[in-house]
Amino acid sequence: MTKEMPTLAIISLGNLESYIKATNILPMLSAEEEKLLAEQLYYQGDLNAAKILILSHLRFVVHIARSYSGYGLPQADIIQEGSIGLMKAVRRFNPEIGARLVSFAVYWIKAEIHEYVLRNWRIVKVATTKAQRKLFFNLRKTKQRLGWFNPDEVEMVARELGVTSKDVLEMESRMSAQDITFDMIPDDENSESRKSKSPILYLKDKSSDFADCLEGDNWDTHTADKLNNAIQGLDQRSQHIIRSRWLESDNKITLQQLATCYGVSAERVRQLEQNAMKKLRIAIANKL
Repeated sequence: MTKEMPTLAIISLGNLESYIKATNILPMLSAEEEKLLAEQLYYQGDLNAAKILILSHLRFVVHIARSYSGYGLPQADIIQEGSIGLMKAVRRFNPEIGARLVSFAVYWIKAEIHEYVLRNWRIVKVATTKAQRKLFFNLRKTKQRLGWFNPDEVEMVARELGVTSKDVLEMESRMSAQDITFDMIPDDENSESRKSKSPILYLKDKSSDFADCLEGDNWDTHTADKLNNAIQGLDQRSQHIIRSRWLESDNKITLQQLATCYGVSAERVRQLEQNAMKKLRIAIANKL
């Protein structure tokens, strides 16, 4: 005989508050009912039994999730991660171990919530090893009681948690740090002082050499000046031909158009162009 359980439809009617109220409406299981359902799932793969076990323990997930409300993360997401942990616990629960499901599930629920908090509390993870994860959550509880640590409190916390003082100070520093944008902050998002902290301003560009760039700019300016001076040494007609044919990229004039302009043949304009180009090469070469 299995316990009747309201369907999940009642849980999806509104916001988080509605969900929490719905979990409190779902009936709890007695030890006998829980064991019977666990045996049906464990030995027969009864998914309906798994559903009832999960629904009856959702209030416990909400209770645990509320203790993680101080991390600035959405409560709904924390409850969701805890629910995933509950599902994993139900799948692994052996009814022969002689313990209630709630005692077995607490580890899996907290493990999923811990992983979510560490992934999302900062852009860069503050804890990566198992020891650091344990230190992170225990240290946060202690800091809420003591605030910023003095040397004596660091030693006390290190003894309580079984770690070194260096580990405590390093984790405290990580937890106190703030995420900052890597790129420049847009002009409409506050002051020069914040812009000056952008890490991108302090990175060395190994692909660029300031001296080469400066030398290149000087050379371009120098050659442009030489070309301009050389053109000034040509007669007016030759200057017009060179500028029209080579320096005006938007409205480049054809030989025939210039021939019509000066009343000569296109071949004559071509000869004038070639002569002007030779004079420019000679003039530029002499000034190098």
